[in-house]
Amino acid sequence: MSRTRSRQLLTTGLVGTGLTAVCCFTPLLAIVFAVLGISAWLGWIDVILLPLLAFFVILTLYALFRRGEAPTR
Repeated sequence: MSRTRSRQLLTTGLVGTGLTAVCCFTPLLAIVFAVLGISAWLGWIDVILLPLLAFFVILTLYALFRRGEAPTR
């Protein structure tokens, strides 16, 4: 895996984990949806956000693992 690809995976994992954690653990998403008038859609949000958080944490750990390996030639 190239160094650029590894850096992209790590960046995607960290940004995704951060955004998903903010939406999971703060009322930010509820406030935004309430302002937009679509807060009725929040009933299913935990079904989506918790697996999404797990996915991004795993992606971040994978990118960190790949980054620590020596390149093979």
